[in-house]
Amino acid sequence: MTRLFHVSDVHFGREDKAAVEWFDRTVREEQPDAIIMTGDLTMRARSAEFAAASKWLESLGRPVTVEVGNHDLPYFNLWARFFTPYKRYRALERMIEKPLDVKGVAVVPLKTTARFQMRFNWAKGYVSSHALQQSLALVEAVPKGDLIFVAAHHPLIEAGTRATSQTRRGGAALEALATAGAHAVLTGHVHDPFDIEHQVAGGTVRLIGAGTLSERVRDKPPSFNEIRVTGGSFETIARFKGEGAVPL
Repeated sequence: MTRLFHVSDVHFGREDKAAVEWFDRTVREEQPDAIIMTGDLTMRARSAEFAAASKWLESLGRPVTVEVGNHDLPYFNLWARFFTPYKRYRALERMIEKPLDVKGVAVVPLKTTARFQMRFNWAKGYVSSHALQQSLALVEAVPKGDLIFVAAHHPLIEAGTRATSQTRRGGAALEALATAGAHAVLTGHVHDPFDIEHQVAGGTVRLIGAGTLSERVRDKPPSFNEIRVTGGSFETIARFKGEGAVPL
């Protein structure tokens, strides 16, 4: 069995320190095969927040891939947001949007953040044609028989959570990825876990969302997802701080 820990929205600067310590302890004790971090490592993309996030990820000692979240783009400095948005991410560069291949599971990154959008709320999701084509090329290169998980920050379509993603071009991206062979899309952003089936392209693709390890909880307490893969099937278990584990 392959075990993946799917964690999101730690928001260093507003992290729940007890929840982060609980996650660290669980990683040390259980040694998952890989960790998928689906964005919003920081609260305001400050240098100190990125330094703390980098130190944390390095300390886990497991293979990690990291997606960029909307909170990881400079918030107050518009010059940095438009011209050097990822400068403070350099300490994490080797982990960002890193494809993973772990015991029959391929994890493919998909960028859903944007420096600018033609709408008021730039925190919402956006899938560019370039980002989608990059992900599709990686999907098509996955060996036949492997499960394909796409990792993104924003849910591509709404999942019935209190918070929304409103991802532009998300539905079309989901259909293209499912047609290419993706089995699931792993996301964060909404701070509550979910695992739902969606019928698309003549088949089924799973939409899996992780909760948060920050103080910014919504309907559920701090949590992360454990994804257990056996052969060609997989299950998602939400693990809540202080409240045990719940199959999704």
